[in-house]
Amino acid sequence: MTQVRSSLGLRAVRLFEGLAPSRLEALAQACRWRSLPAGRMLVQRAEHERDVHFVIDGQLRVTIFALNGRQLTFREVEAGGHFGELAAIDGQPRSADVLTLRPSVVASLGADDFRQVLDEERVVADRVMRGLCSLVREVSERVIDLSTLGVQNRVHAELLRLAREAGCAGNRATLDPAPTHSEMASRISTNREQVTRELNALAQRGLLAKAGKALVLCDVAQLERMVAEVRGAA
Repeated sequence: MTQVRSSLGLRAVRLFEGLAPSRLEALAQACRWRSLPAGRMLVQRAEHERDVHFVIDGQLRVTIFALNGRQLTFREVEAGGHFGELAAIDGQPRSADVLTLRPSVVASLGADDFRQVLDEERVVADRVMRGLCSLVREVSERVIDLSTLGVQNRVHAELLRLAREAGCAGNRATLDPAPTHSEMASRISTNREQVTRELNALAQRGLLAKAGKALVLCDVAQLERMVAEVRGAA
């Protein structure tokens, strides 16, 4: 469904913070706006589509579906985030699939228009470079984890990542809503049963607790020590 163009929506996009209203209005008019239902595939791996997509509302998942049906999830993109800049910059096919997790509003900007913004708005170019550096570091860490850690340790590392993302209060962190076991399995390349087994083991040790639909990490410091030890960083 086509969405009405509005610079108000782009004001919440972190990449564009601080841009002049006239620039935001021009970008809003240049974008293609869509309102998408949950479960809709927006980008498919290996396709030659070069738009940069800005999430105005909703949530999308960046993932890969293997030929055997297995799914490996990289990240979720919330309102205010963006994705797709790699293809816009290097002109290569898409490296992952992206689908909506909830009903979402997405504004999509063509590659040429995006590159023009990078040329003319230094602050945007700097944010893109920093974002790509962060992405490389995150992917490198995940490759190391998948290559060297057992399933048990990968569950611990993923919980720690989610805790840092959610924010810690003292020595505790609350994941609300809690990720499903299937979602966690897709992030660390394992199956739901193994995730369930390890989460139950952590709960028995008093490191995890349920609170309604939330999952509470009761001892983040201990989790950090466990992850550091197996990564050789203790």
